[in-house]
Amino acid sequence: MSSRLLLIALFSVITATSGWAQQSQIKGVIVDKDTKEPLPFTSVGLKSEQIGALSNEHGQFVVPTPSKNAEDSLVVEALGYSRRTVLVQRGVAVANLTIEVAKRAVQLSNVVVKAGKIKNLGLGAKSNDPGEGMIQGLPGSQYAFFVKNDKKKRLGSVRTVSFYIGENGFPREPFRVRLYKADGNYNAPNTDLLTENVVVSAPQGGQWYTVDLTPYNIMAPEEGFFVAMEWVVSGDKFFATNFMDDYTPYGQIMRPTFEFKESRTWNYSIGKGWSLITAANSQGLRYNAMIKAEVDMIK
Repeated sequence: MSSRLLLIALFSVITATSGWAQQSQIKGVIVDKDTKEPLPFTSVGLKSEQIGALSNEHGQFVVPTPSKNAEDSLVVEALGYSRRTVLVQRGVAVANLTIEVAKRAVQLSNVVVKAGKIKNLGLGAKSNDPGEGMIQGLPGSQYAFFVKNDKKKRLGSVRTVSFYIGENGFPREPFRVRLYKADGNYNAPNTDLLTENVVVSAPQGGQWYTVDLTPYNIMAPEEGFFVAMEWVVSGDKFFATNFMDDYTPYGQIMRPTFEFKESRTWNYSIGKGWSLITAANSQGLRYNAMIKAEVDMIK
């Protein structure tokens, strides 16, 4: 079962990247419109063909030119920035494209101070014993687990989020932490709660890795929220990963949990968007990412 899940998670990315070296390419860099600073780990995809790539830590990216239609929209989505589209044409290579994106205006809502005693509340996975299997991605892909407020407690700020990093793969590779509201189609992840670029690295695998989010003052939605791992790239692995002939394991591997009867985990891939993971084991328990969070609980 674990092999099948891995193939499902990676199929769209692998089919998107294979054969790019034989096509005309669009090469460029994503920068902040005002500061002109490069934006790392930015999603860049062709809208109609549903393929794309992730910029590296220097904001550089490479994608193929359109092959199905005469033209297509190159969609750029950077964390904390407004979405940008650029028209590109079939077979027309571009060597030094600079795409400027503007920071998204943040609406400040009225701060409601909740009176009462504050205690710690754990949401999400409770087990320290991971299930069989592996959850792995390629640059730009994400797995998001919904840490549900099952007991309907009054929630305050998010304190920490934790990921169970597997012992296989490359546990020390960097990944980006993402937090979302469940306000997309069919309650999928959608609106970013964490708008800062938080890229971290675990010291080793085979254990929980915890990230402190108290500096960001994120208020937890009452129903709960999604915590996601986004696979990113470092150094010269960027081009090797995007232009591979055969798949080789990349990055860290998360382990699954079988604690829940419902599917709470969604997978994201560039160009395809979000999809709910519905696999289950022989007992009917759902295959979910082993992720948890700690939040303030107002008594």
